[in-house]
Amino acid sequence: MNFTLKIWRQENAKTKGRFETYEITDVSSDCSFLEMLDILNEQLVDKIEKPVVFDHDCREGICGMCSLYINGRPHGNDDGVTTCQLHMRKFKDGETIIIEPWRSRAFPVLKDLVVDRSALDKIIQAGGYISATTGGVPDGNAIPIRKDKADTAMDAAACIGCGGCVAACPNASAMLFVGAKVSHLAHLPQGKIEAMKRVEAMVARMDELGFGYCSNAAACEFECPKGIKIEHIAKLNREFISAKVGSQLPKEGGSFSI
Repeated sequence: MNFTLKIWRQENAKTKGRFETYEITDVSSDCSFLEMLDILNEQLVDKIEKPVVFDHDCREGICGMCSLYINGRPHGNDDGVTTCQLHMRKFKDGETIIIEPWRSRAFPVLKDLVVDRSALDKIIQAGGYISATTGGVPDGNAIPIRKDKADTAMDAAACIGCGGCVAACPNASAMLFVGAKVSHLAHLPQGKIEAMKRVEAMVARMDELGFGYCSNAAACEFECPKGIKIEHIAKLNREFISAKVGSQLPKEGGSFSI
């Protein structure tokens, strides 16, 4: 298979980027998208040209590092896959493929197709965890949890933090990511202790980092490689409202009014 590749090249976040065109031939239809980029880079190195910088790690659809915007879609023109799981048989022979980095103010370009997605880590650091005292901590499997709650928590926990939801959203919102992280712990007894503090801290950090607002376009759900549902955004909103109301409840001997 032969392809024309239009790839975004950019030295860093402060320099102006541009598309460069490359021709690649005799690509196997069973080749993965990242393997195709590997072949291109080998050819560029052989010609003493700068290879295209792109991110990857596990290449098994687990880590979410392979964040590429391909022909107008995060992770390319297949459903439920990350870029590393996308194969060239999903494209037509002779097709022109446009490859870009994630587009978000919160994800500055490091170089070419690589962006700094540490903003998602900072949101997790703000509250996406549980604390436990040392000593005889009971086994998690010994705590009774309703199956529907456990299933919902597991569905939310499937989020790999790739940022595809941000790239798909017209407002570059991280609400699906934050919703998944908050919903995951909100459905489990282990997450109840810090519930109010967690959701307020994570939402505040998300806003500080420059992510946009959610307008219920649902593009995030459509493009999520792990099928995270926007119902977790609804859970996030309920948790946030409960936390805001709860923080205004009267302390002992106090009064409460809105």
